[in-house]
Amino acid sequence: MTTDAAGGDPHDELARVVREHAGRLAAALVRLIGDFSAAEDLVQDAVVAALQRWPVDGIPDRPDAWLFTVARRRGLDVLRRETRYREKLAQVQWPVPPEPDERLRLIFTCCHPALPRSAQVALTLRVVCGLTTAQIARAFLVPETTVAQRISRAKRKIADAGIPYRLPSGPELADRVGEVLTVVYLMLNEGYLSSGGEVASQRLVDDAEWLAALLHELLPDEPEVAGLLALIRLHRARSGGRFDAGGGLVLLADQDRARWDHAAIADAVALLTRAARRGRPGPYQLQAAIVACHAEAPRWEDTDWEQIVLLYDMLLHLAPSPVTRLHRAVALRYTAGPAAALAAVEEVSGRLDGYHLFHATRAGLLRDLGHAAEAREADARALELTQNPAEQAILHDRLHWT
Repeated sequence: MTTDAAGGDPHDELARVVREHAGRLAAALVRLIGDFSAAEDLVQDAVVAALQRWPVDGIPDRPDAWLFTVARRRGLDVLRRETRYREKLAQVQWPVPPEPDERLRLIFTCCHPALPRSAQVALTLRVVCGLTTAQIARAFLVPETTVAQRISRAKRKIADAGIPYRLPSGPELADRVGEVLTVVYLMLNEGYLSSGGEVASQRLVDDAEWLAALLHELLPDEPEVAGLLALIRLHRARSGGRFDAGGGLVLLADQDRARWDHAAIADAVALLTRAARRGRPGPYQLQAAIVACHAEAPRWEDTDWEQIVLLYDMLLHLAPSPVTRLHRAVALRYTAGPAAALAAVEEVSGRLDGYHLFHATRAGLLRDLGHAAEAREADARALELTQNPAEQAILHDRLHWT
C-alpha cells in the first residue's frame, strides 16, 4: 500500500487519486461497454468502495487496477442476466489499452449542450471527477435527491437522444470547448465564491483546476483553456490571504500579500502570457489578466487601475454583461473618483437590483461621497440578499460601525 505524501493531508491525497483514476476508468468503460449509464454506475460503485476501504487499508499500489477490479466484479454481478454486457465485461482485462482523447470525449459527452447546465456540472463531477452524489450535494448546498435526479435525467437524455460518445471536430469543437469551459468556470465560482471555509467548497475548486489542467494537457493550442487554467491558479495562489484566523473574509485591500503564493502567481502569469501570444483573446484570458494585475501588485496602492479599466473595456466588448459593468465601476473608482463610479453603477441598477454585490458596491461609493444614511440602506439591502456567511459578517460590521 502507498502512503500519503510527506506533510500532505491524507484526505486531499485520497481525493486526488480517486479523481485521477475514476475519470480514466469511466472513459475506458464507456468505450468498451458502449453504455454511458451502466459505465457510470460501475465507476460509482468502485469509488464508493474506495472511499470506504482506502482510509482504513491505505491507497493501493495500483489504484487503477483496484478500481477496475471492483467495477468489473460489480458489473458481472449486476448485469449477469444481460448477455451482451456480460460477454463484453468478461473479455475486458486491465490495463485497458489507452486512447489519448478518451477522457476528453467523456468530458464533452457530460457537457453536451442538449443537457441543462446544472446537469452538465453534476454529471461531470460524478463521472469525470469521481465525486459521489452526497459530495456534490454538499458542495452546491442542495439536497442529495436533487443531485441524483439531475444525474439520472442527464443519463436518460444521453441514452434517449443518442448523444454520441465522441470528440467534436472542426468548427463544432470550438463551440463545444466553450460549453465545457463554462462548466469548469461554474465549478470555480461555486467553490471560490462560497463561504470559504468548507472542505466541500475547496475541493470544488480543486476539481475545477484539475479539469482545466486536463483540458489544457489535451488541448494545448486552445488559448481560452490556458486562460481559464491561469485564472483558477491565480485565485488559488491568493487564497492564503483571503481569510483570517477565525475564518472571516478579508477584503483584497486588507490582505497580507506575504501569505500569497508568489511562485504560483508567476507560473500562472507565464501560462497566460503564452496563451496571449496566440493572438486570440477571450473572456477567460481577460479575466485572468485582471486578476494578474491585482496579484502582481506588491501593495494595494500599487495596483494598475488604468490597465484594469482597459481590460474590463475589452471584456465588455467580447462578453458584455451587467456584472462586468459593475466590476468595471469598482475599478473606475480609483481612476476617475467615486462620483464617476457611482454613476456607472446606477446605469445597471435596473438589471442588478436583486444582486447583493450591486448594493454592497453602491453602499461603499455612497459612503465615500459622504451619504452615510443611503449607504446604510444599501448595505442593509445587500445583507438581505446574500446567504454567504463571510459576506454577511462584513456587512454586519459595516452597518455596526456606520
